[in-house]
Amino acid sequence: MNDLKQRTKQFAVDVLRFCAKLPSQAEHQMMRHQLMRSGSSVGANYRAVCRAKSTADMLNKLTVVEEEADESAFWLECLQAIGLDNAERQRLEKEASELTAIMVSSKKTLRTNSSLRQRDTE
Repeated sequence: MNDLKQRTKQFAVDVLRFCAKLPSQAEHQMMRHQLMRSGSSVGANYRAVCRAKSTADMLNKLTVVEEEADESAFWLECLQAIGLDNAERQRLEKEASELTAIMVSSKKTLRTNSSLRQRDTE
């Protein structure tokens, strides 16, 4: 869990540094704002996952992280679509996609383990 906590925090920092370098045109400013919000939210909300009070709470919080990582990938794809395609954007998009997949997988595992525990207590 600590590795993922660090990884999501690093993603937030990398997104913020990337956004600081975006051009100043209006379309970039709008995407910068959205990407900064969703990218930093990935790490902040993953910290909340680590403090979940129950399985249901953890599933809900993982869903928020999944959505924010996927939204980050969306804004990075939009930047590519308007002509900003560089190695850093590509790396961040890949990381956003990987984090989304990790959250989906984590939710599946949590549901499976929760179902198994529930059957064992019956």
